[in-house]
Amino acid sequence: MRENVEYWIVVAVARALGRLPRAVARLCSSALAFAVYWCFGRLRAVGERNLALALPTLSSQTKKKILRGVYRHLGYQLVEFCRMTRYTPGNTRNWLRTEGLEHYLAAEARGKGVLILTGHLGAWEVSSFYHSMMGHPMGMVIRRLDNRRLDVYVNRIRCLHGNYVLHKDDFGRGLLTAMRQGGGTVGILMDTNMTPPQGAFVRFFGIEACTATGLAHVARKTGAAVVPGFMIWDPDERCYTLRFGPEVPMPHSGDAAADILEGTQRATSEIETWVRRYPDQWLWIHRRWKTRPPGEAPLY
Repeated sequence: MRENVEYWIVVAVARALGRLPRAVARLCSSALAFAVYWCFGRLRAVGERNLALALPTLSSQTKKKILRGVYRHLGYQLVEFCRMTRYTPGNTRNWLRTEGLEHYLAAEARGKGVLILTGHLGAWEVSSFYHSMMGHPMGMVIRRLDNRRLDVYVNRIRCLHGNYVLHKDDFGRGLLTAMRQGGGTVGILMDTNMTPPQGAFVRFFGIEACTATGLAHVARKTGAAVVPGFMIWDPDERCYTLRFGPEVPMPHSGDAAADILEGTQRATSEIETWVRRYPDQWLWIHRRWKTRPPGEAPLY
């Protein structure tokens, strides 16, 4: 019963936001986001703690501005997701675009597969959807939603233009299969807290963070290229840009364990570079440093 109630509430909200003019829907979502900001102090406290850990030299006023921006951009993404079933290359031409596509195309041309290094920055739900709509379908490594009906509903939208889902509980095998079948593309959100043995500790904003090693493992085993890609909101031009960066080189020495750890660090450092560039668009309310090395005190 609860699953059904949650499902119909989400569907009703999605339909309502999807029918409103885009500008009006964004205003409504911003109001909702700020209500969540003020009403859910626990989430806000996590964001404040993360900013204090990662960017300690910023003023308290700047940190508040960043954190409020996080909620605003989450509201924007909600609107876009609710409207994605109506997206076409034509009707999104003025506010969705790609930059640095040559980095992706060069990696794809090598024929060994492409691992899109990404994270919860900007409009991550829009990025893979837009990329597939423009003729580049890809796999997405995701966690199943607890509500099964919602999981089916959300994945149906994600996969409208040929994308496919790889669930986290079996993504290693799925990744290897995709790469070995002749150059598939898979996007990996690599900025969430993990626990050993799925994760290893590398530095993120100078703090040890338990991080998924699957991307580095698959890149080393298959020779797949690792290319960063993030859908960023540009407030000056009032548009989203799917930005691809230069390929991140992965180590290939005789020491597999060392290569995987170093590759994971390189990928994590790349994500940090993008977060520093767009700090108000990253998900600071996630407990990124929850898992601690043995003997270290909790940070939350």
